Amino acid sequence: MSNPAFLQNLEALNAEHLAPLVAAGRASLTMVPSAAPGASADATRMLQVALANEISVSELAAAWMPTTPEIDVKLAFARQAGDEAGHFQLVADRLSALGFDLAGFQPPGDNPLFQYLKGLSGTVARIAAGLFTLESLAYAVNESFMAYCDRQGDAETVRIYREFIQPDELAHGQLGRRLLAKYATTQDLQSVARDTVTRVLAIAGATRAKAADRLGAACFPGC
Repeated sequence: MSNPAFLQNLEALNAEHLAPLVAAGRASLTMVPSAAPGASADATRMLQVALANEISVSELAAAWMPTTPEIDVKLAFARQAGDEAGHFQLVADRLSALGFDLAGFQPPGDNPLFQYLKGLSGTVARIAAGLFTLESLAYAVNESFMAYCDRQGDAETVRIYREFIQPDELAHGQLGRRLLAKYATTQDLQSVARDTVTRVLAIAGATRAKAADRLGAACFPGC
């Protein structure tokens, strides 16, 4: 399959598997009451999820760097690691402003998604998982989280996501697409990319469903 056709099919596959996760977040918004401007409501609980995700993705990308031989992909993971670390700091600062004590924050142990991601060894699989799929997932679910914060009157969290985090997530996904066009050049490698996209979103769906049960809403942010 030619690269343009492969990428179009991969994006369609990604969108198909993302749709239920996006729909779950949007549906949970209908159960969220509006609040007075400035109210933090449950945003602190959801931002703690974001805090854990941001550091986990930063660590993941950094861990992949030493064993990724292609220099441009290595640098892409370096950029991702740095950007996600920056997102961690933005979220941490916002939580502090909302009264959350960060001194006791401990990143949780790996969930099934990050266990799977850390086990990926091939360059195409890593690009497909970490840059292409994970970042498109984050961008999509963050939109629901921003809508949630808007309903709660939390304009500052919306601003942080709109001005800083979402542009980075979009750029990471676009970088992943360009790198897949460069490196997924055989049928076998294209199959690896498709299988990885499907697997990442299947595990992410199950992981997010469990988190939604715990939080009482499915509109929490991604990485």
